Amino acid sequence: MSDIDASWSYSEQFVGEDEHIEQARQASQELGVEPVSNAVGSQLSVLAAASRARSIIEIGTGVGVSGLWMLKGAPDATLTSIDNELEHQQHARRMFTDAGIAVTRVRLITGDAKAVLPRMNESSYDIVFIDADPGCAIEYVEHGLRLARSGGLVLVAHAMWRGRVANPAARDEETATYRSLLSELAGSPAVLTALSPAGDGLLQIVKLGV
Repeated sequence: MSDIDASWSYSEQFVGEDEHIEQARQASQELGVEPVSNAVGSQLSVLAAASRARSIIEIGTGVGVSGLWMLKGAPDATLTSIDNELEHQQHARRMFTDAGIAVTRVRLITGDAKAVLPRMNESSYDIVFIDADPGCAIEYVEHGLRLARSGGLVLVAHAMWRGRVANPAARDEETATYRSLLSELAGSPAVLTALSPAGDGLLQIVKLGV
């Protein structure tokens, strides 16, 4: 194992998950849903805490792993989560309840995010988290920047897409989409960006402006 691989592995184990997140992760694996990694989850929690988030929206509920991490960092926040899989959201609802999170703090919307997002209020969220169809990543980020308040965060999971984004020989559609997204954002004066190698990559975008 190289030093870089060892460091990556160490970062994944650095922060342990509580029993509720572990339970949600196990349920995710049983249902064939890929949750965010431990390192990505802990970064989400830190960012939620640092931004003092009060209103969070995520695209891709899964079974609640990412939502639990973010609410751990922002214990006063409300979470709106969109997913087209009702069964997954039913499991997520149970995970939130088991973790002692009040029903009033979590709003689960079942439906196609591309149809739901245009109806959400703009400049209303402290954090927009995206963990959904990679082919729609650019469209989702555009929506995210509209929904985020000034100074708010748009966070994108899997931004390194299986490690392929860094490989110039990889030309598949998903990889090309993430490369285009990263290139556009890197040159935009409207945002500040950072790309973390944790997990499968976490793209962090701060919306600038008044």
